Amino acid sequence: MKRKLTSLLMGAALAVVPVVSATLASAEGEKYVLVSHAPDSDSWWNTIKNGIALAGEQMGVEVEYRNPPTGDLADMARIIEQAAAAGPNGIITTLADFDVLQGPIKAAVDSGIDVIIMNTGTPEQAREVGALMYVGQPEYDAGLAAGMRAKDDGVTSFLCVNHAIQQPTVGERCRGFADGLGVDLGDSMLDSGTDPAEIKNKVLAYLSANPETDGILTLGPVSADPTIAALEENGMAGDLYFGTFDLGDEIVKGIKAGVIQWGIDQQPFLQAYLPVVILTNYHRYGVLPGNNINSGPGFVTADGLEMVEKFAGEYR
Repeated sequence: MKRKLTSLLMGAALAVVPVVSATLASAEGEKYVLVSHAPDSDSWWNTIKNGIALAGEQMGVEVEYRNPPTGDLADMARIIEQAAAAGPNGIITTLADFDVLQGPIKAAVDSGIDVIIMNTGTPEQAREVGALMYVGQPEYDAGLAAGMRAKDDGVTSFLCVNHAIQQPTVGERCRGFADGLGVDLGDSMLDSGTDPAEIKNKVLAYLSANPETDGILTLGPVSADPTIAALEENGMAGDLYFGTFDLGDEIVKGIKAGVIQWGIDQQPFLQAYLPVVILTNYHRYGVLPGNNINSGPGFVTADGLEMVEKFAGEYR
């Protein structure tokens, strides 16, 4: 079976309790810790956990996933410090807020720990903190490509539902989308919070107050799922142009039903899997890719759902 996934960009580019651990001791004894900014409530990160677990098993290394339970970035900074103090061979971390996280990341690098930045941040920021490389999706560029596609489809005004307003890099998706449409972002970016009922009510209120809105962009399942519910409630499901970042069970159902036109797949599995493989080969054989790796973006549409639907929430 063929899967239609159009690749848009290719790149040269608290007490801490482990949430998931996949361990298989190797002769070399390598250990890698992945630290994310995600709260426990965000199920999208299950794919990340599956990615490092599989990589740890295949490479014969110990891997551990850590995160701040509430998504607090100050807590995340402390988790990076604690992870570095334990002396792993490598740390794989998101860079959700450069100002908050650069200090502990640089300190880890200075202590001799190899670091790879994944998911959030930029290749430039990764280089600035001394990381080996960046593996992820360039957020502004992904938003720009999505905005250009929406413009070609006739969208002229939009609502961007941002459930992670505290993370500057996520907002770049909204800014890129506005630039792709050729409009000012203005008040189009909604600070929705993460509570599903609150998100739904805020979306309903915005659309009621701004009836000229003809497009919606959500930034992941946390904001997409309640937005689907809002459109079903006000009768606009399938009538309003709807694109989203990332994939998940409800998003896949929405694409299949024609409620969502497309989902942008940044391939989180690769964002977790590849750094473990890269670090292991670097430490064992001294080999390292010469460029950063762009894991996305790509558009997933209704005619390319078979493989995505099969593995959504697990490896996709």
